[in-house]
Amino acid sequence: MAELRLISEAFAAGSPIPSRYTCEGEDLSPPLAWSGIPSGAVSLALICDDPDAPSGTFVHWVAWGIDPSVGGLAEDEAAPHEGANGFGTTGYRGPCPPPGHGPHRYFFHLSALSNEPSIEPGAGSDALKHAIDGCVLAAAELVGTYERS
Repeated sequence: MAELRLISEAFAAGSPIPSRYTCEGEDLSPPLAWSGIPSGAVSLALICDDPDAPSGTFVHWVAWGIDPSVGGLAEDEAAPHEGANGFGTTGYRGPCPPPGHGPHRYFFHLSALSNEPSIEPGAGSDALKHAIDGCVLAAAELVGTYERS
């Protein structure tokens, strides 16, 4: 069985995220693609966060209920269920580090799950992490960077 992989056609792992996907651009979610889904996976969950934020880890996207067989999410495609981000809204909000703060890392964490998380729409990342505890079959990560001009 292949290892779970997460990639984006918009940026390579460890590379800068194009401004199109940030607060300085169109603030669209980047296209994401996955492969190596383990057998038994019935759902995927995704969290994007910035551990370099001045106030601690800042959440940019909380999503779940994603069909593993679709192979990815297109640019600006919402997930079936989305939760609260650090901006106080629901859905994706792109990188927006403080000007002059240097480059930040943005982690897209993808989890293949043995069941569907049972949480309310709009829940935060902590609720999602709690809901998927014990049912993660595999995980993958894609990291991009961004420095605000």
